[in-house]
Amino acid sequence: MKDMVEIEVVLDERYADPYVTIRTRSNTQQVENIICAVEDASHSDFPQIAGTKDETVVFISQRDIVRVHTEGRRIVVQTADEKYTVKRTLAGLEDVLNPTRFMRISQSEIINLYKVKNFDFNLAGTIGVEFDCGIKSWVSRSRVKQIKALLKKSIIVGE
Repeated sequence: MKDMVEIEVVLDERYADPYVTIRTRSNTQQVENIICAVEDASHSDFPQIAGTKDETVVFISQRDIVRVHTEGRRIVVQTADEKYTVKRTLAGLEDVLNPTRFMRISQSEIINLYKVKNFDFNLAGTIGVEFDCGIKSWVSRSRVKQIKALLKKSIIVGE
């Protein structure tokens, strides 16, 4: 592996904001460092989320969050590997999470759309959600229209 990174800048009037694509054989520490550098350089207004696990406070990057949901009376931020308890309400988290990345799918759950592997429409009246890491969840009936509209919009934008 080279220490240097090849960079290509393509000026394209279709993009109002920069769009970054990383092409690599595998996700390495170097790739993670590049992602962090790009995020830091973009001066993101979307802060890390403070969560606790085993009485230790951990700061969680929004890109690592798979979903935020309730477990009993607690609010839990879940990554692919861990669960952290947070001292905010779901509505409070919804206010600070990046709205282009996160969507509420029920009264008790917010998901990271960038971590969704697929939506399953085979179930009568509901939508199953499977994440890249294997976690599964469900869209409440009251949010089905919202998900379908998002998907329809994504298909139109992607053309």
